[in-house]
Amino acid sequence: MKNACYSPGVVQTAVDLANTWRPIKGEDALETVEQLRDFLVDHPVAVPPSSAANQGTGPRHLTRADLAEVRALRATVREVLERANTDAAEAAALINDGLRRSRATPVLRHEDDRWWTEVTSDTDRRSAHLAATTLSALAAVIATLGPARLGVCAGPTCRATFVDLSRNGSKQYCTRTCSHRASVAAYRSRRSPR
Repeated sequence: MKNACYSPGVVQTAVDLANTWRPIKGEDALETVEQLRDFLVDHPVAVPPSSAANQGTGPRHLTRADLAEVRALRATVREVLERANTDAAEAAALINDGLRRSRATPVLRHEDDRWWTEVTSDTDRRSAHLAATTLSALAAVIATLGPARLGVCAGPTCRATFVDLSRNGSKQYCTRTCSHRASVAAYRSRRSPR
């Protein structure tokens, strides 16, 4: 749905960013600059269009300050995903504040006889571009599909986040693995003697 200011790839980047922190397991996949570099390589939508990485000259040097900015953004994205279903107004306030801080700018694009809007940052900082793209994508999901499409896995030992872009909007688990675990636990609970 490019015309809705997001693509599934950008939405997935937002979810992947939020899920670099696993609160139940205490795992953090964004502790070092190298881990941030790996995340950005795996998520090319996180690279500003004007940066050297998109012009074939290699990635911009990342610093601990870049890491701190992206970790702060991760906290915001995660909070939006956790709150949207229960407090949409607060999620909207978090998105709006993040977009203002990132100096987000909508841009009209044309390619292959198709027009769409895209939100980017008017700065070359990766964290600002990542904030502009991910937060605007989450805003577009809320505006087009509703805040109930953002959530946290219902698995009792999982706090991973997700965005439900399915037709029926009934997703409760982050992955099929968590869904299967819940089904097995429910089956065992029904079958156990009382």
